[in-house]
Amino acid sequence: MNRSQPLVLGIESSCDETGVGIVRGTTLLTNTVSSSMDEHVRFGGVIPEIASRAHLDAFVPTLRQALADADVKLDDVDAIAVTSGPGLAGALMVGVCAAKALAVSTGKPLYAINHLVAHVGVGLLDRATPDGGSPAGGPGAVSAGVQGAPRLPDNLGALLVSGGHTEILKINSITDDVQLLGSTIDDAAGEAYDKVARILGLGYPGGPAIDRLARTGNPKAIRFPRGLRQPKYMGTAEEPGKHRYDWSFSGLKTAVARCVEQFEARGEEVPVADVAAAFQEAVVDVITSKAVLACREHGIKDVLLGGGVAANSRLRELTGQRCASAGIRLHVPPLELCTDNGAMVAALGAQLVMAGIGPSGIRFAPDSSMPVTAVSLQV
Repeated sequence: MNRSQPLVLGIESSCDETGVGIVRGTTLLTNTVSSSMDEHVRFGGVIPEIASRAHLDAFVPTLRQALADADVKLDDVDAIAVTSGPGLAGALMVGVCAAKALAVSTGKPLYAINHLVAHVGVGLLDRATPDGGSPAGGPGAVSAGVQGAPRLPDNLGALLVSGGHTEILKINSITDDVQLLGSTIDDAAGEAYDKVARILGLGYPGGPAIDRLARTGNPKAIRFPRGLRQPKYMGTAEEPGKHRYDWSFSGLKTAVARCVEQFEARGEEVPVADVAAAFQEAVVDVITSKAVLACREHGIKDVLLGGGVAANSRLRELTGQRCASAGIRLHVPPLELCTDNGAMVAALGAQLVMAGIGPSGIRFAPDSSMPVTAVSLQV
């Protein structure tokens, strides 16, 4: 095996996207994704059984396309990496079983990894060009970038915002030391977007719809609550409260529902754009303020923003502004690498190989609630 520049194939199936990515060291060769999003739209959310069946249908074609795009053969691969959690149990099972089958049939080592940590590892990727070089600007850092670097910066944090997760992490070592600083205690931000979009009649997925509509609304028209901001939750830097760096969005969702009900009870037209803008401002305000606070109090100088909600224009804007004010460099991978994908899984797998960490074998089971502090599974 080439441990300095390993060729790693990554498989992602934690939710509704079947992803296969291939990297060589820190160079991205291909990122192939098949999404079953359209199959879930009429239900207003992801249906686990439908997602699992879609993974079954999509895996082999996606794998073949990825190998063709990267111009490599399965025999050329040095190692296989697969998301083992967290995620939907049935969806994870499809990807894990496929990865185990490939590992057994080819004799390649298999790494079972945490896809939340993989969102951070994607910040290491440089993208190959036809001449074998790297595109100018690398993988899209907002400020001084991570691109092309042999390792992630010291004092690195990660803000992950998606449909299932909202977390702030401190990355002491991408391969074996990840610290959870704060997370949502109920709904994730993306989940709140979907629920509020349903209340406003905007359909699914809610994030893009609210983001578009909010641009035409007044974010100050309505003051929605910012959860867990009261002194009893925040505490002080010397004596932190229990939820100093945590978020809660369930109360915000309820406040939006009550607001809409009040307009309707008075026989007034609901100002949907204003409600969307005010809701979005409440979400991004509390996310960015708490994330920056956690970074400042833990000496974090670089932050990577990842997850599907990283595509939100207002979140990117306000995170950039507040990080700049705090002297923190913000890194945002390209949008296609923010959402769940196989490239990020392969990227973290390559880091494990290069660090000399042994494979997971094939005796592990997927863990739908895998903690972010577990970078990979060792059985």
